[in-house]
Amino acid sequence: MSPVCAPPRVRHHGRVLAITRYRVPATQTDDFVRTAQEVLSAVEKSPGHRSGRLGRAVDDPDLWAMVTDWDGAGYYRRALGAYDVRVALIPLSTLAIDEAGAYEIVETPEG
Repeated sequence: MSPVCAPPRVRHHGRVLAITRYRVPATQTDDFVRTAQEVLSAVEKSPGHRSGRLGRAVDDPDLWAMVTDWDGAGYYRRALGAYDVRVALIPLSTLAIDEAGAYEIVETPEG
């Protein structure tokens, strides 16, 4: 009989990691990268934005991820509502994978 272990306690400090994955056909790669960079430039000016980057899956070249880091969920949501961000995101929406994208960043307590 194995011992029952309690899940580790975690602490949320308010920050949010936003991950949006995209399925991009090879024929659309150049346009996608250009538009995604426009989105990253637009959100970069938003309050609460900490960082942002674009990545491509090593084993699946049609799979991309846009990852941004925020001081909180409210900052992230307000940034997505800004006009210039919405305009830049619209062309990408048809390529987005429909899944949860905002994650609380947690820490395991020391000790």
